[in-house]
Amino acid sequence: MKKVILSIVVIATMTLSGFAIINNETEVLETVKFNNKDISFGVRGNCGMCKKTIEKAALGVEGVSSAKWDREKKKINVSFDSSKTDELTIHKAIAASGYDTEKVNAPEEAYNSLPGCCLYDKDMVMNQTGN
Repeated sequence: MKKVILSIVVIATMTLSGFAIINNETEVLETVKFNNKDISFGVRGNCGMCKKTIEKAALGVEGVSSAKWDREKKKINVSFDSSKTDELTIHKAIAASGYDTEKVNAPEEAYNSLPGCCLYDKDMVMNQTGN
């Protein structure tokens, strides 16, 4: 009889622990969703090499989970964890790699170190909405 009672207590404890773990995982997922932020902003650039450098710079910021630069529209879409970084930090990282953003201009030294095909027109329109 003691073994039966002990078995029931063990099974009940494991079941309740399982619910607690599932509940805890749900709370973690909800926190991640809550902190996730999607933004888009203009970034000057010309070619495929620009795309790689711009995206790499954005992805190098802790908390950034995705970065896709659209060469035609001169716009980047970024997803990030707002508890780890902010929009201005992403702008600064891209600018440090040599590319002007809507909020931060690239330092001349960084711009001048870009390959020739990546030296964009400083008056280029960013964040275009065309087709």
